[in-house]
Amino acid sequence: MNHDRYDDAYISDILTRTRTIALLGASPNAARPSYGVMRFLLSRGYKVIPVNPGQAGKEILGQPVVGRLAEIEEPLDMIDVFRAAEYLDAVVDEVLQMKPLPKVLWGQLSVRDDAAAGRAEAAGIKVVMDRCPAIEIPRLGL
Repeated sequence: MNHDRYDDAYISDILTRTRTIALLGASPNAARPSYGVMRFLLSRGYKVIPVNPGQAGKEILGQPVVGRLAEIEEPLDMIDVFRAAEYLDAVVDEVLQMKPLPKVLWGQLSVRDDAAAGRAEAAGIKVVMDRCPAIEIPRLGL
């Protein structure tokens, strides 16, 4: 897939079908973008599971934090990645070990690695990169 541009229907379909999101790189710091996006997603009715090894066992916005994706025991619709683009390949390695696989891998603003995306897509995972659901949801009127 070409990740330079996404059809609105592709993004809208993902965001309307998604219910459970793992937010990789969640922060308890209200000044961090991941905190604001997590708060926004929760306010829109999504179930958000924060993932951050340094915060494991604590809570962010009232949600229990896990240290790794592998610790999540329920099926995920989407993994929202707040990690630098250079780590996306390693994130895909971790994602491909999950059973069942998540339906969507979403790279936040500036998070793009086309080769890593290709590996996820080859496994049947939809990919969005360099986008923010907290921007896309209002833009699309969802």
